[in-house]
Amino acid sequence: MLWHQMKKLESESAAAMTEPLSSEQLLRQAQELQEQLSEQRKQISSTVVEGSAGGGVVRVGMRADGTVLKVHIDPDVVHISEIDMLEDLVAAAFRDALRRCGNAQAAAMTRVDAPSTTEREV
Repeated sequence: MLWHQMKKLESESAAAMTEPLSSEQLLRQAQELQEQLSEQRKQISSTVVEGSAGGGVVRVGMRADGTVLKVHIDPDVVHISEIDMLEDLVAAAFRDALRRCGNAQAAAMTRVDAPSTTEREV
């Protein structure tokens, strides 16, 4: 993501200005972007998502950074003869939770703004 943001900044800078930014301006903008990314990482780590399968009989709670917090399995679906189905449901719930983690991460990263390329020191 950082590479993508830096390429976007580079592209916008080239289009918006005829003079290159000074080293100090580039450093300041990189520091601002780093601070924004750090804040988004904190937000991602505090965002909790839940994935489910089988109509909610298996649920997985995770932080958006991928840390598993809990797994819930409805006792009514625990039958020794259906262990394969239960394993499939657990795997599906994890996939759903991971998809939601990715969505939360993407949403957080879209809020990272590239530093303004119109700010220039004279």
